[in-house]
Parts: sequence; structure tokens; C-alpha cells
Amino acid sequence: MTSQTYEHMLKIAVIGDIHDQWEAEDGIALRHLGVDLVLFVGDFGNESVEVVRAIASLDIPKAAVFGNHDAWYTATDWGRKKCPYNREQEDWVQQQIDLLGESHVGYQKRDFPEFNLSVIGSRPFSWGGTTWKNASFYKERFGVTSFAESTTLMVAAAESAQHDNIIFLGHNGPFGLGNRAEDPCGKDWQPLGGDFGDPDFTEAIAQTRAAGKNIPLVTFGHMHHKLRHTQQMRKAIAVAEGTVYLNAASVPRIVQIGDDRQRNFSLVYLQGTTVTQVSLVWINQNYKIASEQVLYQKNSSLMQPV
Repeated sequence: MTSQTYEHMLKIAVIGDIHDQWEAEDGIALRHLGVDLVLFVGDFGNESVEVVRAIASLDIPKAAVFGNHDAWYTATDWGRKKCPYNREQEDWVQQQIDLLGESHVGYQKRDFPEFNLSVIGSRPFSWGGTTWKNASFYKERFGVTSFAESTTLMVAAAESAQHDNIIFLGHNGPFGLGNRAEDPCGKDWQPLGGDFGDPDFTEAIAQTRAAGKNIPLVTFGHMHHKLRHTQQMRKAIAVAEGTVYLNAASVPRIVQIGDDRQRNFSLVYLQGTTVTQVSLVWINQNYKIASEQVLYQKNSSLMQPV
């Protein structure tokens, strides 16, 4: 990987909710795309240790957060009743955290000096919404008992970052991007509508921005692009206060089309402190771009700010 400088264009791949769809070909595809940095928004599978192990071995600069499915058998009473392993002898949640090591940025940061950039993780294992869920899980694992305490951890991570150029990486996105079902964090189950974003994430972004940090990109997943009640697709992009918000959860991310097997990646182009373009690309089995949907271009009528 060649060293980059602040002024150079960075090519960032954001990997949406994986749900066990990760193959060796994904790493090869990322090499063919020539990306500088890879960001994972979580939901690798239902505590899928082997998927996380494979991703941990990816030899490209990376950062990741965990989603609600990554604590599927641990965070809730419902999940613990269905747990397929002996929780007194094994801890698959901790195994996943240990495997990712410094690449895991939930409530933490990872500095990338070669890019003059720091990635800050939001609350890991988020299920979304404005109700504080899974209280015992968060207290035991992270010592957190409220949205306010959760915000404090995110802000502390941002304050400790080496760089003023910050990407926020979450599983669920922040509250405030719209309350329609088709909005980036909109509720698409009955009753339809409502903002299901994370309020602690929103507050952490606001405090970090107020502290003088530049936030060109906030990216997340959790809320899939395909809505449950309509053929309409979810809005993948919102723009506010100079920040591009990207929901990368195009699920399923690997599909079979005739004889061809295609996989999707969201590509973000970052020029200094500015996102210039975001695209959703599908890569075919020959590692060529089969299709590309441009979701955002700076100074384009393609996107309207929220």
C-alpha cells in the first residue's frame, strides 16, 4: 500500500451488512478496485466468529464496528434462550472483538497517519432507536448505562484522535436523518415511519464538530436498502452541515445472476476534507464492475441536503 498524503484522493470501500456473505473473492475484488481503506459496518452474521476471523486477516487498512447480529445470542434474553453454544465455556462476542483487535473501533478510534485521518466508532452492537436497549449487556461489556454515557465514550475517542479529519463509523446511523420509512434510518416495519437512528451517535457527532473537527463522512448500515412494505428503495445518502451520511446496507451483498456471481461495495472518494463522490458498485466474477450507481456527487443536483 503506497503512502498517501492529505491532499490525495482516497478511495474507501464501505462494506454493508454482511450476514455471512463474505468470501475469499471479496478480498480479491477489493484489491482489483484498488481501495486505500476498508470500513465494515457490522452484522457479520449471528456471532459468526469464522466470518470475523476471515475479515481480520484482510491485509488492507481497515476499521470495523459490530452490529446487533454480532451479539445475537448474548445481548437479549430471547437470543440467550436460542444460544447454540455453552455460554459458560465460550464467549463468541469476545472472540470476535479479540480477532479484530485494533481494527475494532466501537467506542474507540483508529488513526491512519498515512491518510491524515482518524476513524471513530459509534456504539457497537446497536439495535437502533431512542429506547436504551440491552442494558445489562452494555453495562457488563462497556460500563455504559445510558445514551449520555455512550455519547461520552464516543466523544472521548474523537478527542483522543491524532487527526482533525474524522470519519464516524457505526452500525446503526444517527438520529435526525428523517422520519419516513424510506429515510436512511427510517422505521420500515409496522407501524410504518419514525426515526430509528441512535441519539447518542447524533450527539457525539455534534460535540465533535463543535470541537473543531472536520467530519466529511458518517457511514453505517443496519437498515437495509430494500424496504419491507414497498418496492421503493431506502435513501442511501443524506447531506447535512458539510457531512455526507451513507447507509451502505445493500442486502444481500452477494447475488447470483445467471452464471455470474456478483458482490457489492460502496465506494467513497475523499479529497482532503471533502467527499467528492459515493457509488454503489457490483463486481462480477471476473472482478470487473458490472454496474455502478452514483449515489452522490459534490456540487451536483443528484443529491439534495436534508
